[in-house]
Amino acid sequence: MTGADTAVLPRRIGSRAARHEFLAERAERIYDEITDGYRKRLFLDEIVYTVAERWPGLAPTREEIAEERARRQGDKEGLEVDQGILLSHLLADQRAGTHLLESQLRPSELARRLLPEFQARGEVQLETVHLERWDGIGYLTIANHEFLNAEDDRLGRDMEAAIDLVLLDDEIEVGVVRGGVMMHERYAGKRVFSAGINLTHLYHGQISFVNFVLGREVGYLNKIFRGLLLDEEPVEKPWIAAVDSFAIGGGLQLLLVFDHVIACDDSYVSLPALREGIIPGMANLRLTRIVGARQARRLLLGGARLPAKGPDALTWCDEVVPAHQVEDSIAAAAKQLRMSAVTANRRMVRLAEEPLETFRRYAAPFALEQVQRMYSADVVASLERAWIRRRAARR
Repeated sequence: MTGADTAVLPRRIGSRAARHEFLAERAERIYDEITDGYRKRLFLDEIVYTVAERWPGLAPTREEIAEERARRQGDKEGLEVDQGILLSHLLADQRAGTHLLESQLRPSELARRLLPEFQARGEVQLETVHLERWDGIGYLTIANHEFLNAEDDRLGRDMEAAIDLVLLDDEIEVGVVRGGVMMHERYAGKRVFSAGINLTHLYHGQISFVNFVLGREVGYLNKIFRGLLLDEEPVEKPWIAAVDSFAIGGGLQLLLVFDHVIACDDSYVSLPALREGIIPGMANLRLTRIVGARQARRLLLGGARLPAKGPDALTWCDEVVPAHQVEDSIAAAAKQLRMSAVTANRRMVRLAEEPLETFRRYAAPFALEQVQRMYSADVVASLERAWIRRRAARR
């Protein structure tokens, strides 16, 4: 690159138009350089911090983001927006964006470290996830007890590692995800699938854009949907989700990448992202083809709640059963999904419905739109109001 390409750029909000202009002309060349001519595959955090080192001012450094993370969301400078600008431009370039997305399908370092133990014992306990192998099935139980299985950076890390282990273990043919039994006073003794994004952590500035908000979409959700890229070869398996109590927000987004969804008859799904002021991940891309256009808009724009006992239940799940029958339904679905032609057929369905190019073209604007929403005045104000209500309820 020329000297002009490596010039220091001003980083504050007023210079973002210049940053867009700079990246519009150079995004693919930057990606080519940091990946050594596409020979290296980098995770998202490696990409943004490598660029920050080589082009000072183009993206925030690791130290700057660490300093930001010590503040509440409303007190931050919004440096993650600059990461969103960078990643949006990289994803918008077809060659760079495709390589970037494929690179996120590699196993995480945590999963690689845990694999020998898991293969030997058939079980591993992470902070918020328990994984065990039994009769060819990988059972992943979500156990973020304090927050009703709400998603945050810690759960995202554990989910990705557990999903990687299911895909890496040759003895596992089918993966299953179910929420664990809660200790929270409102749901003590009951299973819960997911309460969506952890708004408490978001209020306190503990939700990372790179490692969680975008990382979950191109990482573990995409691995369930497309499988791993292992030594440049794809490895994928069918997946089952069992929904107890509710799948709110990110929980419903998660269901959209599963091959078979079992709903307990007292459960429901909803997407409160509009009320929260953010974009519900890839739901805007996937919901229409799964539940239909009008139903998708009722969920996305109207905040509809769909109960498992309602007339529209089979638009979002495959079967509705009483709680005591969930395990039997999981076993029956797993038996069906272990048939030899399932993997080939799920791959062809995916190629027809959502090829990687379609995903890339959505992910590019999403990366910028979502991070801007995270720092918008209305989202920050909404988080503050919710926090005041929580404190008042505790008194």
